Amino acid sequence: MIDGIINVRKEKGFTSHDVVAKLRGITRQKKIGHTGTLDPDATGVLPVCFGKATKLCDMLTEKEKAYEAVLLLGKTTDTQDISGEVKKERSVEGITQDQVRETILSFVGEYDQIPPMYSALKVNGKKLYELAREGVEIERKPRKIQIHRIEIREINLPEVRFEVWCSKGTYIRTLCNDIGEKLGCGGCMSSLIRTKSGIFTLEESKSLDEIETCVREGRIEEILVPIDAMFPDVPKVFVKEGEEKSVYNGNALTKRQLEENTMPQSQERIRVYQKDGLFLALYRYDSKENRYKVEKMFYSPRQQ
Repeated sequence: MIDGIINVRKEKGFTSHDVVAKLRGITRQKKIGHTGTLDPDATGVLPVCFGKATKLCDMLTEKEKAYEAVLLLGKTTDTQDISGEVKKERSVEGITQDQVRETILSFVGEYDQIPPMYSALKVNGKKLYELAREGVEIERKPRKIQIHRIEIREINLPEVRFEVWCSKGTYIRTLCNDIGEKLGCGGCMSSLIRTKSGIFTLEESKSLDEIETCVREGRIEEILVPIDAMFPDVPKVFVKEGEEKSVYNGNALTKRQLEENTMPQSQERIRVYQKDGLFLALYRYDSKENRYKVEKMFYSPRQQ
């Protein structure tokens, strides 16, 4: 079984679930999960977890994302992107580049964003986009998201190309829609590329065809990011010989069970390995009990 993360470059027309399905066929492995939905028309970085790394899916989804988007002003659609049905068209005449720049940058910071109806969010067990396709629109509560930074790359009205760095849960389609509404002319997203997700970048991503070639040629390790690489700032500690079973069973660990010469000064979190270098688990220090407790277990009995 493959254990690790592959930085997939999603192509236009594929859903995130399509990518996972294709990778199951390529790798002949069922245990696979993606780390954050990308719209079918969007392209770019989609980290996909394999085997034991699927335990990381939620953690990786939390990471900061970066996108390059093109905003089309003067057009509002039901999906908030260019693929949707046009609801209203308005002139952009009289709107200046300075107004556009000032309005876009005003969204930097904390922002109450109302999720779009065409999204995978669930209400009473049903996805919003399923309700939208039935012609049903329901009230959605705004969610606090964070726009860390926006850099405007080109203004060629009615189009604006910009890069945005944001928190998880941010809908760039909605950001484009909201910018258009604030300008008074409406707007929708005409293209989107995810350029970064956590440590994963567009430059290092691989297409499905490239991944398939690596699998066929037995070179999957070349593009597979190991699980422990997701915690580069967490100290690496070895468990003493004979104490491994405590980790296998998910038990808490005391300092005496760990190699003293690998113990860090900072005690909050540690990556625990056995003598042969096998990564076993992520532990967190409990100061009240003066011992480490399992945060995430990555060992499995099949490794013995």
